[in-house]
Amino acid sequence: MDATVVRTGTEGKSWGGGNEPLKASYGKMMMWFFIVSDALTFSGFLAAYGFSRFKFIDSWPIADEVFNHFPFLHGVDAPMYYVALMTFILIFSSVTMVLAVDAGHQMKKGKVIFYMFLTIIGGLIFLGSQAWEWKNFITGTYGAVSTKGGNILQFVDNEGHRVALADVAQVMPTERVPHTRESGVWFEEGAALPTYSIEEIKAGFAANENILVRTQTLTEEGEKTILSRDESLAKLNTEAVGVIEGANLSQNEYGPPLFADFFFFITGFHGFHVLSGVLINIIIFFNVVIGTYERRGSYEMVEKVGLYWHFVDLVWVFVFTFFYLV
Repeated sequence: MDATVVRTGTEGKSWGGGNEPLKASYGKMMMWFFIVSDALTFSGFLAAYGFSRFKFIDSWPIADEVFNHFPFLHGVDAPMYYVALMTFILIFSSVTMVLAVDAGHQMKKGKVIFYMFLTIIGGLIFLGSQAWEWKNFITGTYGAVSTKGGNILQFVDNEGHRVALADVAQVMPTERVPHTRESGVWFEEGAALPTYSIEEIKAGFAANENILVRTQTLTEEGEKTILSRDESLAKLNTEAVGVIEGANLSQNEYGPPLFADFFFFITGFHGFHVLSGVLINIIIFFNVVIGTYERRGSYEMVEKVGLYWHFVDLVWVFVFTFFYLV
């Protein structure tokens, strides 16, 4: 059967990717289709995050306490400072991409090379910063104790400042042996032993009267609930069952494990988009250097990859707002 060709226009020719519709080239239209579909995907993820946070609204981690690290400033409480710096770097890379596209319209090869190089550097810095944030989130800072109900207990001093497990635990001269395949009938590979046992935490807490327990439940003022000394002892002795250091997909020292699940998934998915954008930018950058688009007489490829890069930056603004700020 012969293929049927639908012909449109006054000249009787089918559209072959010219400047229709919307006066945009075929490549730009396809990029816009991809951006719209990907925007719907991110919207679904952020909506799921919003519903989950609403469900655990009385115990959701406080972002200022989770993301309070800054490179080379160990022990300094810098809530959201580095995340804000990451955001600024990514937005600035979008500015340099705009300048690269504008230089392409003017057929200024040297400026396109310069501004695309800055864009790539900005993307790499953002990816490195995100990896650093992941590392701190996974390893944790203070540690916590898990309860029978799956909640967490954190430790604070009399002034409400967080206290690390290392300052609570009383090390005991007992040897802890990790569970191995040879030491049990049923065995499933598990994580390594925490630095301290729950018995060491309980003994150290009982010996230090200046430390209190803080639950993950939020007060009306949006602060974590701090128990009295008697309540702390009772809570720790009757409900504490394990020690948590850092966060992963099954446990989280900052609050509900669902928070860590969304953090890894949403920021990881966005990071994959940034990595893809950096790789594409590098390919386009070398094509600019060797004069590919100069010979074509058009830098439209720079403009198309610029659309994708602006989309990635815009998505991060929403992730930053809903995940870190709200």
